[in-house]
Parts: sequence; structure tokens; C-alpha cells
Amino acid sequence: MAVTYPRKILNTIGPREVMAEVVKERKLQVLFLNSYRFNEQRSCLELTSLIEALNGKPRDLARELSHHVCDEARHAAWLTDLLCEMGEDIASPDSGSYIDELNRLLDTSGESVQQEDGLIAALASINATEKRGCQAFSAHIAALKQAPATAENNRIREVIEKILPEEAAHVSWGSRWLGRIASQSPEHRVRVNAAKRKYAMIEHAAFEAGMDITAGAELRRLGNLVEIANTLPVWERPGYLLERLPQALLSQDLQKSRFMAFKRVLEDKPEMLMEQFIPMFLKGLQNLRPSLASSD
Repeated sequence: MAVTYPRKILNTIGPREVMAEVVKERKLQVLFLNSYRFNEQRSCLELTSLIEALNGKPRDLARELSHHVCDEARHAAWLTDLLCEMGEDIASPDSGSYIDELNRLLDTSGESVQQEDGLIAALASINATEKRGCQAFSAHIAALKQAPATAENNRIREVIEKILPEEAAHVSWGSRWLGRIASQSPEHRVRVNAAKRKYAMIEHAAFEAGMDITAGAELRRLGNLVEIANTLPVWERPGYLLERLPQALLSQDLQKSRFMAFKRVLEDKPEMLMEQFIPMFLKGLQNLRPSLASSD
């Protein structure tokens, strides 16, 4: 069975590089922690909807999903407590969320989780997002090990280190279920591998949309959208593209993220605006092609 891994942002920037910079600025680290909190909280809603759609069948999967919801709720509570201890806000992210973008990119037309293809799609989607969570938490822990060992940094690391093993367990059970389905026949294996590639692609596009605020991001979003559309039957592609095209090219969340980043630099380190921020922003024009590709 194909193995898929989360890809780098623009195929060049790895999670450890990102987190090495994040832990240097408290405000930025708080933004990431609150994003983790929101995603864990929101996933409880998404998983609960899936359990209800399954309506108890298969029973073992519904049982594992119920434990998954419990884990995600616990993670959200730990992160909420952490942010409250730090005296920080726990409102929803100002510039939209990873899960919202993921849901915008998903094509659920005609899919029912009570049918095999719908179940494969749901499991592949969950598996892709859980892998991303493991990657992000691992990189954050590694960055904190290199950062000054302040009481606050140690507390952040303690919380994330509690979450990571449970996220890894979520990847394991998802891979186990996908492997079980793939083992039924060569045709099942082909369908599972195709779903894993498709939903890894969708997950990456959603993740990159939240991280890439540089010049040309709109064109990269469009390119990613076309790549995803190409995984659909030919007759479904135009409708998928037309429905999501405005969000790709005219995203208010993208403009808001750019403004917030500009404002943060201007307020905290104005000397970096011309020296680092503007060159970084313009560097996006060097990579206008989509960063997605199949990864087996």
C-alpha cells in the first residue's frame, strides 16, 4: 500500500525550519498554540458528524472514532488550559482555520460513508490530517529543545509532548483500517492508494493556504485546485473548480493574514520590514507553480 507523507511548504520550507522561527517570538508561538487548540476542538465536531453518519456500522470503527473524539477533546482542554495559564486569548483564529480550508477543498458530492468509497475517503482524509498533526508537534518539540529553557517554554513542551503520542496512535489506527480494506483485493488496493494520494494532496493544499502569504499565493492556490480537480471524474471537474475558484483567487483570509503579518512586523520590529519581510514576501514570485505532486 502506498505511503504518503506531508510535504514541505512550496516544496522548500520544512516544518522544523518554520518552528525554529516560531519559538523565537512569543506572539507567533501563541498564534500557533491557539491554532492547535482550535483544530483539536473543531475536529471533535467533524468526528462526531462522521460517527453519526456511520450509524454504528462498522461497530469497531465507530468505537475507535469515539475514543478519537475523547482524545481530541482532551487535547483541546490541555491547550486551552495552557493558553489561559499564559494569560492569552482563546478566541477563534482571526484569519480563518486549516479545517475550514480543508472542508472547502473536499468534494463530498455523492459520497456516503455507509458506502465503501465514502468510507475509504473519510479514513484517508483523517489519516492525512493526523500525519500533519504529528509532523507539526514533532517539529515544535524539536524547536523548543533548542530554544531557551524558560519556564513557559518548558510548560509548552510538556503539553505538546503529552499530545504527540496520541496523535501518532490516531495515524496508526487509520493506517490499519485502510490497510485492512486494501488487503481485500487488488482492486481495493488501487482504490485505497488513489484515495490516500488524493487526500494527501487536498490536505497539503489546505495547510499551505494557511502558511503561504507571499506574493503569488493566489496563483499557487489556483494551481493546487487544478491538481485536485484532476483527481475527479472528468464530468465533475468544471463544477468543482467553478465553486472554489473565487476563494482561491479572492480569499479574504489570505489578505487578512498578510495584513496581520505586516502589522505585527511594523509594530514589533519595524527595522525588519524592508530588510526581511518585503524580500520574503516578494520571493514568492519565484515559485508560482503549484507545489503539489503525488508522493508514494
